[in-house]
Amino acid sequence: MALTDSQITVLRDELTLDPLGRGYAAMSDRAAADSLNAQDRSGGERGTVRGSEIFNALVPAEFAALSAEQQQRVRDVFALGDEIDVRGGTNTRQVLLNAFGAGATTRTNLAALVDRQQSRAEELGLPRLHHLDVAKARAA
Repeated sequence: MALTDSQITVLRDELTLDPLGRGYAAMSDRAAADSLNAQDRSGGERGTVRGSEIFNALVPAEFAALSAEQQQRVRDVFALGDEIDVRGGTNTRQVLLNAFGAGATTRTNLAALVDRQQSRAEELGLPRLHHLDVAKARAA
């Protein structure tokens, strides 16, 4: 789908001003499009995560080191279904964070699950970009 005139303007400004210092000026059109499409920007917190994502974030040795009560509370999270609400302040989130202490790999893994990644293009309100979009914006 072709970019609108206002989207071309946003893209041109991003490429010209380079507010994040990504080095667009030295990049080919394809490299600039790849940079803009890379899922490398924090997009805030996800509302839900899949139970399988939580399971895969657990370090078995850290889970085994939990008390029987903590293990059961973590298991209770999996009983909530496949899409598990992890919004800030929920019981679910607190159970998971409290079970695994600061510095635990599992806690780091779980925190990373909650962070929703997005591309710079998405952050700017643009769709996935093609190198021809970059060429058109540079020519505008």
